[in-house]
Amino acid sequence: MNINRIMVVGAGQMGGGIAQAAAAAGLQVMLHDIEYARAVRGMEQIRATLGREAEKGYRSREEAQAILDRITPTAVLGDAAGSELVIEAVSEDAGVKAELFRRLDAICAETAVLASNTSSLSITRLAGATKRPERVIGMHFMNPVAVMPLVEVIPGLATSEETTALIVSLAERLQKSPIVARDFPGFVSNRVLMPMINEAVFCLYEGVASREAIDSIMTLGMRHPMGPLKLADLIGLDTCLSILNVLHQEFGDSKYRPCPLLRQYVRAGWLGRKTGRGFYSYE
Repeated sequence: MNINRIMVVGAGQMGGGIAQAAAAAGLQVMLHDIEYARAVRGMEQIRATLGREAEKGYRSREEAQAILDRITPTAVLGDAAGSELVIEAVSEDAGVKAELFRRLDAICAETAVLASNTSSLSITRLAGATKRPERVIGMHFMNPVAVMPLVEVIPGLATSEETTALIVSLAERLQKSPIVARDFPGFVSNRVLMPMINEAVFCLYEGVASREAIDSIMTLGMRHPMGPLKLADLIGLDTCLSILNVLHQEFGDSKYRPCPLLRQYVRAGWLGRKTGRGFYSYE
């Protein structure tokens, strides 16, 4: 089976990045959001990203325009009917994702693959909302999609070897590096990353050091390209909290308990770069 037509559900930062990567690889892409205006905003973000890449000489303006021409915004989920693959990149909520998969299962052809960009949720649970569990899989891209090479590929309990091989091949076609991980909470990336970020927040919460000092210790001492607090702002503090809640609930281990300061920032609406304020200010 060759994948040439896909739908990306969710036109935010991650969904737009996935749509751009797919279109750059020559795929025809439908970019869906629940409101058409949101899908159009997603397109404008992709246009801006491609414009910056053209200005820096990473690609020609003609190539950038050709990528845009392969992406179509839509607010009609039924447009997924002609897609060979649907990748969802909606909010990190198990109920929302499961309901979306139930609807897509009824819309898409039996041969279509349903993939989730979830950061931590059970692929097996999402597959259980469909009648095609063998064709449901995790396809976890990293942020920002345009520059991060990793795609974590997560087969659920019933995912077929054929589906896994197909998605690994597609990720390589998107010029990504696919790595297969088992369907455990947080997989590998966030099971390792989120406790580090959470501990950095605890250090700030307990007054161990300033935010700048915490981040500088990790960049200068551990050679991380970005400190954990700045990285949390980039990911989104609400997303970090959601992942930690999943890890804490699923494993029942107190080492995953979210720091109270993280909860407080999310309640205040300080979610990081996307809202202009998190651990740092981006006004």
